[in-house]
Amino acid sequence: MTAPHDVPGLHTVIGLDAGIANLRDADHLIHHLVGSLGLPAGTIACTHLIRTDAHRGTAVSLALPDTDVAEKTWARLAELAGPTESAVLGEREYGPGQAARTAALAAKEHAHRQGGRAVVYPGADRLTGIVTVTDVLALTAIDRITVLGQPSTDGQGPEPATLVLTRDHVRPEWRDGQLTLALVPAAGGALAPFEVPNPTPCCADHT
Repeated sequence: MTAPHDVPGLHTVIGLDAGIANLRDADHLIHHLVGSLGLPAGTIACTHLIRTDAHRGTAVSLALPDTDVAEKTWARLAELAGPTESAVLGEREYGPGQAARTAALAAKEHAHRQGGRAVVYPGADRLTGIVTVTDVLALTAIDRITVLGQPSTDGQGPEPATLVLTRDHVRPEWRDGQLTLALVPAAGGALAPFEVPNPTPCCADHT
């Protein structure tokens, strides 16, 4: 897919720490923000597991299509922020210091495409029911597919016609600059996302 996800800079990626501990609540927050802020289709929103000596939790990041959208989103977030929420955009931050540092970690990971589990991304709404590997790569912002336990040959992934049982829950991750979807073998020679929906059920109408 020729998607609007060119390498974002720190000035178009907002990191946010709202004191969330788990993926389910982080997914819910992302869908809430996308809807309430009216974020455009090119937005990529990720969760980030933060595990440092000072803090353990789940932060989120929003990669916006351009600086104008990022500035408007930043202003709106600042208006809506609660007393325990922190956010970072470039050199600017608001909220408690530790939470702001966590938000900065999330923003940096996403900006450099070295980490982040994508919940909202271009084409995510196309991944429902059963699709093919070709569909995943052609219709969404996902750059690469890997199959756990099956090393790719010459950098190639699974056969293009292979069926993918999406379970209406597809969460690729940034790895080495590429939005990468990890799959596992499923019944009948098909594949399915490594992450199953049960541990993180969230807003069934969003997934």
